[in-house]
Amino acid sequence: MGLADRYLPYYTVEERDKWQGDWELIEGIPYALASPSLEHQKVVKNLLVEIDLALKNCKESGCEVIPDVDYYVSEDTVVRPDVVVICGEVKDKITIPPKIIFEIVSPSSVKMDEHIKFELYEREGVEYYCLVYPFKDRKHIKIFHLEDGKYKKVFETVNQNFSFKLNNCQLSVDFSKIM
Repeated sequence: MGLADRYLPYYTVEERDKWQGDWELIEGIPYALASPSLEHQKVVKNLLVEIDLALKNCKESGCEVIPDVDYYVSEDTVVRPDVVVICGEVKDKITIPPKIIFEIVSPSSVKMDEHIKFELYEREGVEYYCLVYPFKDRKHIKIFHLEDGKYKKVFETVNQNFSFKLNNCQLSVDFSKIM
């Protein structure tokens, strides 16, 4: 074990909440959030519009879509997914696993989104994890569903609909309108 491994910094969410700038904290390790690109923000906007529209057809679900909000996992872990769908009443902050999390993958966030957050969201019981790749040469979306405590890829495309099962409701999203 090297020096870096033995002396990694460890912070709490309470400490992180006092910092300047935008940070995620995963098991006490800080990760700076990069400023999103214009393409990233367009994808977020399109996701919000499509999901909000679909949720209007699912009034009995008790769910809502929210962008760029902190999800407080534990005293040493807080992340900021790009888009979440939460169900049930949430007061001041999100402390229960969202039903769906969307992360817009950028070249600099691949490791974080495909590995670290993948394992975190799987462990925390996020029912659907969606990775959106707005890359010019290969636009696509991967959707994972939690089955028996593990994520299973259930969808990979860019120009099709997918129906999420939420609280007795089929939330159908047309991904051809996202990118």
